[in-house]
Amino acid sequence: MNTQKISFEYCAPQTLQIKLSGDWRISAGFPEASQVIGQFELHKEVTRLEFEASRLEKWDSGFMSFLFHLSRECEDRGILFDRRGLPDGVRKFLDIALKVVEADTVLPRPSESLLERIGGKAIEVTGSIRSLLDFMGEIAVGFWRMLRGKSYFRRDEFLYILQTCSVGALPLVSLISILVGVILAFIGAIQLQLFGAQIFIADIVGIAMVRVMGAVMAGILMAGRTGASFAAELGIMQVNEEIDALKTLGISPVEFLVIPRLLALVVMMPLLTLYADFMGILGGFVVSAGVLGLNPAEYWNHTQSAVKISNLWVGLIHGFVFGIIIAVAGCLRGIGCGRSAAAVGEATTAAVVEAVTWIVIATAIITFICQVLRV
Repeated sequence: MNTQKISFEYCAPQTLQIKLSGDWRISAGFPEASQVIGQFELHKEVTRLEFEASRLEKWDSGFMSFLFHLSRECEDRGILFDRRGLPDGVRKFLDIALKVVEADTVLPRPSESLLERIGGKAIEVTGSIRSLLDFMGEIAVGFWRMLRGKSYFRRDEFLYILQTCSVGALPLVSLISILVGVILAFIGAIQLQLFGAQIFIADIVGIAMVRVMGAVMAGILMAGRTGASFAAELGIMQVNEEIDALKTLGISPVEFLVIPRLLALVVMMPLLTLYADFMGILGGFVVSAGVLGLNPAEYWNHTQSAVKISNLWVGLIHGFVFGIIIAVAGCLRGIGCGRSAAAVGEATTAAVVEAVTWIVIATAIITFICQVLRV
């Protein structure tokens, strides 16, 4: 075997030629790229590097690593890296390696003007609105097919989702609702004690819980619990290409995955709202009767006379609307999730944030409408 593997020759002004020979496999060992770099240091005038490899025998990935290191060093020094003297196979592999590096290089984004940023945000918002409308249209079509008996989804899965949206949420809804009732009772007592009208704590707690607070607290809890769960489940299915498999089989993902989740929340949110109302009133009752010394029977009678049936219907409407918002936000972000683990986390976070935001917005709108209608 020829032991002379590398030599240097200055064949033209400012041109360094590397002559390669022998076995350039990792098992045989070969010189380091630092030898060539040392020539660059000795001859600062070099502006071109070329190769002569007519006596090159065998090579493997070690030789490619050697050449790749040299190419990057030449790029840093502004030296032309001429690959024409290398074997065809070496040149092809080296081209692929350099293209991959160029593709992975993150280029700095050019600075944008204020008008460009506003336009970009406007385009992004328009795309989001279009996606939401398309999704709502698919849901409407899915419901129409369900009413006609042509929709396809698993009934056992619907029952399982119904259970997770109801029984599984009761402990958390109970705790938060009782505490909200306790807080409302204490806040009302601070002002009403000044006038000796502590009995009206029953009015404050009852009306506030039944009309708004019960539905809002249940909605926020379900957004963080169930809405995030929907987004994560559908996001993982998107990553695993299960949704694409449903489309390939001719099954609508909206009908098979979204409709049962939406139905479950639409059914359960009004019921959870009723339960939250009761637990909130119970919390206020415990504080009023046990801490503030109000008569329990009088407190209960005052609550019954203060809470009208119209207040109950307003709370149920809140719960119904919140169920739609939570299901749509979670399923939309889940189905639109990217195909990576990070995208699943982003979709889950976006689902919760959007659901809570729209719950607050919907509460303000419903409250305004009820005020106009004097309900």
